[in-house]
Amino acid sequence: QVQLVESGGGLVQAGGSLRLSCAASGSIFSINYMGWYRQAPGKQRELVAGISRGGSTNYADSVKGRFTISRDNAKNTVYLQMNSLKPEDTAVYYCNADTATIPIRNYWGQGTQVTVSS
Repeated sequence: QVQLVESGGGLVQAGGSLRLSCAASGSIFSINYMGWYRQAPGKQRELVAGISRGGSTNYADSVKGRFTISRDNAKNTVYLQMNSLKPEDTAVYYCNADTATIPIRNYWGQGTQVTVSS
């Protein structure tokens, strides 16, 4: 089992910045890929950014150049630095982890609210 706890959400004005953190505990040795997803009211959950254990990253087109995902394997924590925030970035942000086990197991955090005011 893997437990994920997000922090760092809040209210920010457009153009501002926030840094989200996701701390993993439990069977952390099994974690491979970690990602940040978001879900706005009335919309489907979408991938924002992801990072492999080796550090390879991928981003949604809507956040490229503004958001940066990073990972500290020693602290079992993944971060999402969000700059130049826009009102359309308003959503609940969820941390996600995939294991390297067979079968692959998938875990979610409880989510943290990010609200960007115009």
